[in-house]
Amino acid sequence: MSAPPLPDTFGNYALGDFVEVVSPPAISWLPQTVAWRWLAAALSAYLLYRAWRWLRHWYRNRYRREAAAQLAQLAERSQPASLVAAVNQLLKRAALAAYSREQVASLSGADWVNFLNRHCADSPFSPEQARLLAVGTYTRQSIDPAAGRQLVAASRRWLFEHENAFGD
Repeated sequence: MSAPPLPDTFGNYALGDFVEVVSPPAISWLPQTVAWRWLAAALSAYLLYRAWRWLRHWYRNRYRREAAAQLAQLAERSQPASLVAAVNQLLKRAALAAYSREQVASLSGADWVNFLNRHCADSPFSPEQARLLAVGTYTRQSIDPAAGRQLVAASRRWLFEHENAFGD
């Protein structure tokens, strides 16, 4: 069943000639003046610059991440007799990535350990660890597991705290 049809004059008779107010178009949230556009351009340039600097820093320090991953593998898999030589070799490769070949390649023994300690804010290698790195590679002496863990921890500290030639 349907409702009866409505008459032509329905509702309030006083509002018959009333015309509804039309709303204005929505106000744009985009900047309207040149100063806001300059500010947006400057902010965009600054953010791009910071992103470029962060990416460059991340890329230049990839050798640290790779060496830390290899160091973790060494700590798990190496025998105590070969751990010192393997850590020393890994530190030498990392130093060659961070510094020029002329600075690093000829170093060995006490000069090598002094170089490692000198390029950190505070010396990561204790005198016992320094002796191990200086002569342990050549003597192939076995070390106890606690000393091996301490050597790996000091090496990891050096990897992440040394100042490289890039300044990163």
